[in-house]
Amino acid sequence: MDEQEPAPPVRVLVVDDQRLIRDGIASLLAIRPGIAVVGTAVDGRDAVAKTLELGPDVVLMDVRMPEMDGIEAVAVLRGRAPECRVVMLTTFEDEEYVVQALRAGAHGYLLKDLPAEELAHAVRLAHAGVTQLDSSVARHLTASLPTPKPVPTAQPPAAVAAVLSPRETDILRLVAQGHTNREIAARLYLSEGTVKNHVSRILTRLALRDRTQAALRARDLGLL
Repeated sequence: MDEQEPAPPVRVLVVDDQRLIRDGIASLLAIRPGIAVVGTAVDGRDAVAKTLELGPDVVLMDVRMPEMDGIEAVAVLRGRAPECRVVMLTTFEDEEYVVQALRAGAHGYLLKDLPAEELAHAVRLAHAGVTQLDSSVARHLTASLPTPKPVPTAQPPAAVAAVLSPRETDILRLVAQGHTNREIAARLYLSEGTVKNHVSRILTRLALRDRTQAALRARDLGLL
C-alpha cells in the first residue's frame, strides 16, 4: 500500500516593526515541523504587499506599527487575500484592540509571551480555520462584556441541558472563562484530546464558529 505523502507545510509571513522580534519569531518558527516561514514584513503596508506576492497561509501580525497598523492591514487583506488567515501577535491586551482586530477579520489574538511550541501550534490551528484568543485576553474580554438583561424570549439556561451533556456544559463554562484545553483538562481530570473533542461537539451542537462565539453564547445563557 502506498504511503500517504506528508501534508505541505503551513506557509507563514511574520510582520513586526522591530527587527529583533521579527527575526526571532521567524527563526523560532522556521525550525518547527510542518511550518515554512516564507518571509517577513516591517509594517502593515509591507505586509499587504508581501502577502500578495508570497501567498502565505498564515500571517502573524503585530498591532501597532508605523505607516499602516496591523488592524488596518487585516481589513485590507480580508478583501484582497480572503483565503489567508491573519493572527494578531502583540504585547497589548487592550480589549479595544481585540474587538477591532476580530471585527477587521483577524483569526486570532495572541500575546508574544507564548512559548515557541504553542505559537507553532497556534499557526497550525489558524491554518485549519480555528479562531484563537490568548487565555488572558479571553478572560479580560469576557469580563468586560455587559451582563445581558433578561427578556421573555431569551433562551433559559435549562435549555442548554437539552443540547449539551452536564460535562459539555462544564467545559463550555470554562471555555467562556478563557481557559485553554490544557487548563480545562487539568481541572476536570481529562485528557487534552478528550477536551478538544468535547469543544468540537459543543461548537457543532450550538452552531458556533469558534471559542469567541462560545464565550458570548455562554454569557447569554447565564452560564457565567
